Amino acid sequence: MVMGSIPEQVDLAIVGGGVGGYVAAIRAAELGLSVALVEKDHLGGHCLNYACIPSKTLIKVADIFYEASHSQKFGISGIVVLDAKKMFDWRMSVSKKLEDGVAFLCKSNQIDVFKGTATFLSSNTLQLTDGISLQFKRAIIATGSEPIPMKGFEFGGNIMDYKAALMLDHLPKSMAIIGAGYVAVEIGTLYAKLGSKVSIIARSDVLSKFDRDAVDIVKKRMTDLGVTIYTNALPASHDASSITLADGKRVDAEIIVVAVGLAPYTDGLGLGNTKVKTDDKGFITVNNTLTTSDPNILAIGDVVGEPMLAHKAIRHGVVAAEVAAGENSSYDNIVVPAVIFSDPEVAIAGTVGEGNGIKVTKFPLTALGRSIALDTTNGFVKIAYDNENTVKGVEIVSDEASSMISEAALAIEMGANLEDIADTIHPHPTYSEAVQEAAEAALGRPLHFFYGRKK
Repeated sequence: MVMGSIPEQVDLAIVGGGVGGYVAAIRAAELGLSVALVEKDHLGGHCLNYACIPSKTLIKVADIFYEASHSQKFGISGIVVLDAKKMFDWRMSVSKKLEDGVAFLCKSNQIDVFKGTATFLSSNTLQLTDGISLQFKRAIIATGSEPIPMKGFEFGGNIMDYKAALMLDHLPKSMAIIGAGYVAVEIGTLYAKLGSKVSIIARSDVLSKFDRDAVDIVKKRMTDLGVTIYTNALPASHDASSITLADGKRVDAEIIVVAVGLAPYTDGLGLGNTKVKTDDKGFITVNNTLTTSDPNILAIGDVVGEPMLAHKAIRHGVVAAEVAAGENSSYDNIVVPAVIFSDPEVAIAGTVGEGNGIKVTKFPLTALGRSIALDTTNGFVKIAYDNENTVKGVEIVSDEASSMISEAALAIEMGANLEDIADTIHPHPTYSEAVQEAAEAALGRPLHFFYGRKK
């Protein structure tokens, strides 16, 4: 697919049409550059077509189905039937609508879109699949990442990566997930709510890099949903219907999902024909302007390393485009918020941990009107702050934490203090009040819970 005329030379060539790549293309076009965007699969990349959007679409469907089936306490009862094929069709329609939207934006911004792969022949030339040799002044690598396979559990048949697990048009009776990061938690929770028997096989524990206060709540909820979590476990072998662990335990597994991490996608890029350097894990190294060791080539998103999150890639795309256009821009963001779309959601901005002059205050959702009304009291808000009351980190465990965390990210970026949050009127009754309440508590003036009066 090519939109517009085929250029022999462009100001900017972008390899990869995911969220980072297409955003970079749009921003560069806004700044007056001629832009060529090369994408081998679907515009929008993994995020729109295989990962972020599809998973959140299915999570929403699973939440609706589960709530409709478990709302007797609210006086609601009845038989709810799931049509897995219609669910799949809806999931696909969402991705298609978004992909079409990206295509429209590219066309409207006069961006030339090439369907295929690209290989660097030099620091200013790309060879495209269809034989076109594309000359460029600057280039951006936005090829993203790909799931890491596991020895003995290679992808194929009933063994799949997270992308395939989000493409199922039927509901598996049983699913075993090898890995215990946020991908495993999100996929495991959604399929458990839909009625599958889900097992998670963790090398150490679920979400081992996250705050245990948050993880304990998520783990309990998963257990309540029927998820079996095997901690300190190693898969040894498998057959068509099960996995056998190293200790001899057998785990039912009609579907096996391997979710043990992501690797940068650089295969076939021809980096050896440029001055671009990578680190010992294969990630492309960049400076604060997202420029590689080759001054003509920039790189953004997952391919440059952690955090491997779509919203970081989007910000990278804007900065890289501005740098390519000669603007005085750099990637200097203080914080990249992270969200786990578990039940309840977990969202983090900055670092929440005591020590080195940092104090932490916690407000429980058991004291929040909105949570009590909706029976969603399993959660809290933590705020970390320094001796000047400057906000350094916020952790939210709550429904709608994914929306609430933006306030925290803005506060940290602006260098806001506790008073800025506490004295800002938050609408009532909302979950966002919990952030305000946590700030009030840190200032020693809690309003809706009591932990001892200061003299």
